[in-house]
Amino acid sequence: MLPGVPHLRSLAEVAELVEAVSPLYVRFSEGPVADAATASRDHESGCLLPGLSVNPLTPEPWWDRKLEHWLARQLCQYAHLLAPDRYPWALTGEIAGRGPDCEPLLVATTAVATIDQAVVAEAAETYEREFRAGADGR
Repeated sequence: MLPGVPHLRSLAEVAELVEAVSPLYVRFSEGPVADAATASRDHESGCLLPGLSVNPLTPEPWWDRKLEHWLARQLCQYAHLLAPDRYPWALTGEIAGRGPDCEPLLVATTAVATIDQAVVAEAAETYEREFRAGADGR
């Protein structure tokens, strides 16, 4: 948890925040203090990135399902990055470019909230229930 920012404990709380703050992104890391002290790199190429790699929590205009479904999908996208010293946190900022997976790279970031790891577990349950994971469009 970060002093001065809310700690979100449910997918519904994340949805409330997304409805209040837009655009909003999520990052899985050691947190904003650690991120401010280091440069982001593409792990495969070693290239220095011009911002922090994030995933959008604000849905795209074409999204016609529940907000919670979008959030579940987005939170599950990088859930593999969870570790004892890493957690998800919501942030805003300016897009400085796109990373190797076409993810937004943010600069001038502001931490808005931390997200409890239990929310990621709730997101995984929602994702499994609501989506056809692995479907390739054939």
